Amino acid sequence: MKTDFDYKKDDMIKGYYKREQQFCCLYCETTFEEGLIYPAGEIFQTAEHAMNEHVYDQHGSPLDALLALNKRYTGLSEHQTELLHYFASDFLDKDIATQMGISASTIRNHRFKLREKERQAETFLAIMALIDKPKPFSIHKGATMVDERYAITEEERAKVLATFIDSDGRVKQLPTKEKRKIVILQEVIKKFEANRNYTEKEVNEILKQIFDDHVTVRRYLIQYGFMHRSTDCQSYWI
Repeated sequence: MKTDFDYKKDDMIKGYYKREQQFCCLYCETTFEEGLIYPAGEIFQTAEHAMNEHVYDQHGSPLDALLALNKRYTGLSEHQTELLHYFASDFLDKDIATQMGISASTIRNHRFKLREKERQAETFLAIMALIDKPKPFSIHKGATMVDERYAITEEERAKVLATFIDSDGRVKQLPTKEKRKIVILQEVIKKFEANRNYTEKEVNEILKQIFDDHVTVRRYLIQYGFMHRSTDCQSYWI
């Protein structure tokens, strides 16, 4: 058996996977070349059919092969593995109980626990998928409209910053595309402190360090909800 068993669920169900133009067994080094025809007694079959036959002939079946794996890969005890063999063969609970020398109620309890393990596995897969999913760009609390403009990954964000902000931290130009503009505004607002009120002059002085057209940037900060100001325009805050 291959020492590093790490395959997709659909491939494990079949017992083989496709790599370029080859069908490869999960459990040994056997491969069949796509496009070639292989003899099977008095008939001929495609490469995929030949691989399917191989899995059943050499490894019992995809299920048998999986259940034969080390606990490191399945997480199953010997007792659970034995039970699953019986379940797969459609044995009645009373017959399994007789074979294993335990009560039928114990068998039913094991069935329940294995189904519970299945549900937990699905939940865990969903958790891991969400962990691996690209993180969208954070949405500030004052956002006036939350839409697809905020659906930006960290990779996209880094690319925008590298394109529009120079090594001195100044914005070369304000992007015209909404998503890119929001990325720049999110970076600009970091220059301001939370829980502090600024005068318009103080806001302008900070923005002048970042962008020549500080008036336009100030307007966008307010328009997109990154910054707020009093009705008399005497006080600004984030």
